[in-house]
Amino acid sequence: MSNVINKSLRGALLSLSLAMAVVPTLTEVVQAADEVNIVEGYAVHGYDVVAYFTEGKPTPGDDRYTAQHGGATYRFASAAHRDAFTANPDKYAPQYGGYCAFGTAMGRKFDGDPQAWAIVDDKLYLNLNSDVQARWKKNIPGFIKGAENNWPLIRSVADASLEASPPAGVTLGAQ
Repeated sequence: MSNVINKSLRGALLSLSLAMAVVPTLTEVVQAADEVNIVEGYAVHGYDVVAYFTEGKPTPGDDRYTAQHGGATYRFASAAHRDAFTANPDKYAPQYGGYCAFGTAMGRKFDGDPQAWAIVDDKLYLNLNSDVQARWKKNIPGFIKGAENNWPLIRSVADASLEASPPAGVTLGAQ
């Protein structure tokens, strides 16, 4: 009888150990989803991030050319753009996971509109819309500095939580 109990106990402990081993993986998945702005299954609303650098304009991607990076799927207008991205994703991926650069400077995570964009110091930044981008452009270096301060503090936090209780150290606006 005690042999049966020991086997059952060992089985339960093994199951618990396996379940605990999965917990960090689930947490990482949730964090990755919060770290990249994904809309309708794609980063940057499915726009080709390489095209901002090579074509100088927003270009919709194509489902035939996709790549994974940072827990998100990116679409591209061509295989060449996809290959350039996979060779150096950090060069092309938008700053702050594709969330609004102005919003990040304000300690929040707002959608980044692919039409409201800028390349500054060879980095891609998105803003919520053209009105917000106009405010951001009045002090780009200051807002980037504020966003750089805030991003490590907010990157893995859902925006609803940021609204309710911003982390300590978050700044508001340009620095």
